[in-house]
Amino acid sequence: MNPQPSVPADNSYVPPKWRTEPRFPEGPSPDPAGSHHERRIRSFQPRRSRVTTGQGEALKRLWSTWGLDIDGHRVLDLKQMFDGRPVVLEIGFGMGEATAQMAAADPGTGILAADVHTPGQGNLLALAERGGLDNIRVANGDAIILLREMLPPDSLAGLRVYFPDPWPKARHHKRRLIQPEFLTLAATRIAPGGVLHCATDWEPYAEVMLEVLTAHPDFENTQADGGYAPRPDFRPLTRFEGQGLDKGHVVHDLLFRRVANTEN
Repeated sequence: MNPQPSVPADNSYVPPKWRTEPRFPEGPSPDPAGSHHERRIRSFQPRRSRVTTGQGEALKRLWSTWGLDIDGHRVLDLKQMFDGRPVVLEIGFGMGEATAQMAAADPGTGILAADVHTPGQGNLLALAERGGLDNIRVANGDAIILLREMLPPDSLAGLRVYFPDPWPKARHHKRRLIQPEFLTLAATRIAPGGVLHCATDWEPYAEVMLEVLTAHPDFENTQADGGYAPRPDFRPLTRFEGQGLDKGHVVHDLLFRRVANTEN
């Protein structure tokens, strides 16, 4: 059993250096929000994997211009950040290939792409630079803190959650992102008429998503039959998705519109 660090009586415990010192001093912080916000059950599992030379160079060169840490200390001015473009938030972008394709196909929309995977952050920055995509910003950290602390009300034109961790074990279902509490928070940041777009290849999770979204008063299904949506043309078929389809997985898209609050 690994020994646990002892916490001094004065609560002055200092975490190990690997948790506080960035692997790329000019790049994303390993723990941007630190202890400034309450602990909660996280819906994501930080992954440690090798950063290639190209990804590392992109982080060093581009992070100060196109990257930001989700530290919870400031409210972002999205209009200034994206030169007045409408902005969609993408939570969890993997290696960024699909994000870059969507940004290239729709240069009039800004994409604020949030993830905690350092290689993916570097890869997306490199793709943005290569494609001249000035409508992408990469956010590092917990998307819940981003939504709750750093985005103004009604500031998003949409929200995309593609292939979130399904947490298949029953004891881990509490970690799933698409839950009523998350939708209530998201609804305060998505402008009326904006679309929440989810996609998953995990059938039981898709069923839960559809149930929870249908029951939420701030969202309405864009599909007249109240079911799943066909994959829209603007969402690229990712390599991950293609591998799943080859294995017989069924991918479900859900597109729900943020409804206007009719209360006086």
